[in-house]
Amino acid sequence: MSGPSALLWSLVLLPAAAGGVLALSGGGRRTAGTYDRPGGTGRAAPAVAVAVAAVTLALAVAAALVRPTARAGFVAGGPLELAVDGLSAAVVVTVAAVGLLVLVFAAGGIRAERPRFFGLMLLFTAAVLVTATATTLTALLLAWEVMGATSYALIAFRWREDAPAAAGTTAFLTTRAGDLGLYLAAGAALAAPAGGTGAGDRLALDALAGLDGAWPHLAAAGVLLAAFGKAAQLPFSFWLSRAMLGPSPVSALLHSAAMVAMGGYLLLRLRPLLESAGWASGAAAWGGALTALALGAVALAQRDLKQLLAASTAAQLGFVVLAAGAGSVAGGTAHLVAHAAVKSLLFLAAGAWLAALGTDGLRELRGAARRDRATGLPFAVGALALAGVPPLSLWATKDEILAAADSPALYGVVLAAAVLSALYAGKAIGLLLGPGPEPPATAGRKPGGGISGPLRTAPLALLAAGAAVLGALALPPLAGELKRAVGAPGEPSAGAATMVATAVLALAATAFAAASAPRLPEPAWARAWLYLETAAHTVAVRPALAAARTLARFDDSVLDRAATGTAAGVRRLASWAAAADRSGVDRAVRGVADGVRYLGELARRPQTGQLHQYYAQALVLLTAAAVLLLLLG
Repeated sequence: MSGPSALLWSLVLLPAAAGGVLALSGGGRRTAGTYDRPGGTGRAAPAVAVAVAAVTLALAVAAALVRPTARAGFVAGGPLELAVDGLSAAVVVTVAAVGLLVLVFAAGGIRAERPRFFGLMLLFTAAVLVTATATTLTALLLAWEVMGATSYALIAFRWREDAPAAAGTTAFLTTRAGDLGLYLAAGAALAAPAGGTGAGDRLALDALAGLDGAWPHLAAAGVLLAAFGKAAQLPFSFWLSRAMLGPSPVSALLHSAAMVAMGGYLLLRLRPLLESAGWASGAAAWGGALTALALGAVALAQRDLKQLLAASTAAQLGFVVLAAGAGSVAGGTAHLVAHAAVKSLLFLAAGAWLAALGTDGLRELRGAARRDRATGLPFAVGALALAGVPPLSLWATKDEILAAADSPALYGVVLAAAVLSALYAGKAIGLLLGPGPEPPATAGRKPGGGISGPLRTAPLALLAAGAAVLGALALPPLAGELKRAVGAPGEPSAGAATMVATAVLALAATAFAAASAPRLPEPAWARAWLYLETAAHTVAVRPALAAARTLARFDDSVLDRAATGTAAGVRRLASWAAAADRSGVDRAVRGVADGVRYLGELARRPQTGQLHQYYAQALVLLTAAAVLLLLLG
């Protein structure tokens, strides 16, 4: 194994192995939901996880500089191939950095079942790293499945409670429906004419765009389905609302750099396939734009901070999906990276207030950021970045994507979605940073819910710095370097007039929303996430259950009865056959045997051994023969 290859294997296997050991280790004597035996695995789990995450970040940075590749056999015709190129380099560093900071924060806040939590988080991170570096469908499918399974386990981490378990089930069923698209794409790759390439080459992600005939269209449809499901794009968005029942560090990682982001990343990676299919580029662009607009309205109507942030995740990933469809791979990558810092920061702040105050209701949190400045100031930076206020990060990245909108209608939808981003972020700013009543005294609680010192302030401060400066990836000179790194040097960039106009719009919308936050409209249709879950139950779940009940009744009343009746008939037929055998066949066989035995006895009687009797018998036979000849003649 070469040095670069070993580096890449170490990057993905270290968190996977450590996570597996932690998740299976248990730890300590469990008392009141905690592991408290001195020196037990429960107490060591956070330190081990943070150390592994720190080494993983160092390996990710090294891999981004070295750009290694790795290959291993997996199944016949389907090798595992990983590589770090310009696109994946930015993503793996982002995943590793955000994962480390989230784990540092979680080390001070997670008390129950620490080995399982931190083990699952490391496994989740490892699966995301493989997803980001996979260059074949076999590697992608493996990582995609593990990433999904660990995310469901993390959402339902408190599995003894009904609501988190139901939320994990909703996430599982919804995203699994979309995941079938990757198998459709793999089937298209294998079914397409080989064209002189081996099976392994046909399963390469780069080869999908070169499929012949209708196969690239089928592959593109499958990829869009899988990406829209994972990225919570319309109509799959509602599962993100349920996912808020997981621990806040899970939300911070899942919504920023991990599973949801990987849906957008997949489309950026497979931009050539979207172009090859033709229609798929437009479908991605309009799907992302409409999700950014519709889920922006949903975010604006929310009354809970985590629900607002969840809806904004789907909306912001809509910009990334739009970028993949419109041909702004560099802009989408910059937005993906900057959004990871912004959203992880906001979710960690929301988790700190939820732990401290026991609520994430926006009205109950009024003034929380003013009272708890260690959390409030970083939160303000993240919220202003989310609003697109210059010079913070998402201002420039949104403009880079906006520049790729190739029709007035699409441009208008994207611009409206950007304004909605400023409105819902401004609403959060106005309520949390505005004046508010003092919270009721709660014994034993303090800002951050007991998460104090560097475990709370350091991750928030570092993420706030990222939220402030990562927009430089969409500004000269880094924008040009990023375009060359992702292989898209000719992509359009936003002009000065566009950037000034969007800055003015963002500032005005944010100021307006902050000033009128308590009075902003909250229509029921938007607060209920467009009734998407209800629609899913009406369109898919209820018909499926009704069909299942109908088939069950058919099985009971027809198939089961037919099978039971057939068995009874066969049993009766067998009984009749047995009776016929005993009374007919057996009797006939015995009769034949008795007759043969009797004839044998008759034939044995002339065999006396006396010659005169044999002569007499011969004479009788000769006489009979002569008579017969005379009669015939």
